[in-house]
Amino acid sequence: MDCNKLAELLFPNITETPEELETRYPPRDLPEGAKVTRFAPSPTGFVHFGGLFPSMTGERLAHRSGGVFYLRIEDTDAKREVPGAAEGLIRTLARYGVRFDEGAVIGDDGRITDRGSYGPYRQSARASLYHVYAKKLVAEGKAYPVFTTDEELDRLNAADRKAELQSKIRTEEAAAAQREEMLSHRRFTLEEVEAHLRHGDPFVLRILSDGDGKKTVKATDLVRGTLEFPENDEDFVLLKSDGIPTYHFAHAVDDHLMRTTHVIRGEEWLPSLPKHLQLFRYLGFRPPKYMHIAQIMRIDENGNKKKLSKRDMGANMDDYTRMGYCPEAVCEYVMTLLNSNYEEWHMQNPDKPYTDFPFDIKKMAVSGCLFDFVKLNDVSKNVLSRMTAGQVFDGLTAWAAEFDPEFHEELTADPAYAMAILSIGRGGKKPRKDLAVWADAKPYMSFFYDRFFSVTDPIPDRFDKADIDAVLTAFLASYDEKDDAAVWFDKVKKIAASLGFAADMKEYKADPDAYKGSIADVSMFLRVAVTGKTNSPDLYTVMQLLGAARTTARIRAML
Repeated sequence: MDCNKLAELLFPNITETPEELETRYPPRDLPEGAKVTRFAPSPTGFVHFGGLFPSMTGERLAHRSGGVFYLRIEDTDAKREVPGAAEGLIRTLARYGVRFDEGAVIGDDGRITDRGSYGPYRQSARASLYHVYAKKLVAEGKAYPVFTTDEELDRLNAADRKAELQSKIRTEEAAAAQREEMLSHRRFTLEEVEAHLRHGDPFVLRILSDGDGKKTVKATDLVRGTLEFPENDEDFVLLKSDGIPTYHFAHAVDDHLMRTTHVIRGEEWLPSLPKHLQLFRYLGFRPPKYMHIAQIMRIDENGNKKKLSKRDMGANMDDYTRMGYCPEAVCEYVMTLLNSNYEEWHMQNPDKPYTDFPFDIKKMAVSGCLFDFVKLNDVSKNVLSRMTAGQVFDGLTAWAAEFDPEFHEELTADPAYAMAILSIGRGGKKPRKDLAVWADAKPYMSFFYDRFFSVTDPIPDRFDKADIDAVLTAFLASYDEKDDAAVWFDKVKKIAASLGFAADMKEYKADPDAYKGSIADVSMFLRVAVTGKTNSPDLYTVMQLLGAARTTARIRAML
């Protein structure tokens, strides 16, 4: 068959050549060793927590090497695309500090536009580029059309959807029947093609595979090392009937023309690697280096590991905004999952941001990474404890403006007062770690505001009410707002001793039956009266911030 004529029949309007595209998209002028990476999501809904893995990995590799990190929107499946999802994705990643040097960006008009010289960065706008290489493959006898009914086309296209890329168990009979069906599509004449085209019949373009499923091909994965797969012997679809490419074809063309050096994607794509290596060979492209990273797992109610699904809490990145996690904490938690030595590095460099960490591909986990809210909260507490009061105030008020307007109103009515509260126990080698998320701030500091104050922790029943009243009355009689912390505490100890409570904890522990209680219990009576809680920041500091009038009023109310 005259393959050049077939190519002209199928793509009569394609006049640009691969050589011209090579000139239009030249190799990038970058330092030696610089990496070009990309994040290439499909805008089919919210940003999944698992999306932070490839995006942060790509960003770290590119920027630590002096390279380029870009965003490409893979929107070739119009049926699955969700309106506004691409814009939401860009805004969400920006919130978590994922900086793109080029690619799809949101313009001043709120719509997606391109920034960079290697666009368009939306695959739906790159159809003519794919057709140039499709025509090349047909002309070289490496691809062919399949004309068929709409129903059959739907079935053929469905086989190439991402959700069905994972390897399937097939019987030998079924595999043989599928192979025979595939081979039957290879047998056609130019006259038959011309007749189909005259009738306006749609076609899909399939690769003409030269692989042998009984042979193997080796591939190097930067995370998993040398891997071996059966050669691809399937004539998979390159172009769907609407002329839009499948993921396989589009990513090969795009990654070459955009000069991608490293492809970071989930391990679910491993079975498709032989197809992609075959495509790069057919097209005459040097393949990028691949990194297939571990999936995010969770522990289910039965104690088994499961993939973190879209329905699980924490899968949707918007969950973290709503719950009040600061972006820095989430990113630092992701780093603990990506690199096994991150926590050791952070202990040695407690004051450095996670972006200074020497990210290492060799330290990435091969097996599934376990998502754990407890660990995330520990990381988040550490991150928030290192912030200044001003930083906490800014993050907290920004969150409260959207999710707790009443609290936002109180915080912003007197910023200096709010920051004084947030300054308690902050700084030093052992700062307080009361907050894991912004939502923790209100229950932690609500007693500072009369609007939210209430007694939530009652004093235990084992204490006699007369003793409690005696402590509170004696404190009111001696309380002076001008006292410093030492004088204030000495007065509390004298009250304890005069009412039969041990003023020294050592004495109390040596003979607890000799006392009604200890100085800790006396402080607890005062704490509950003033804050409504049995646990709070330093009580002297709390009283200083509340002032004498509110402090004494609350104690009288308890009496």
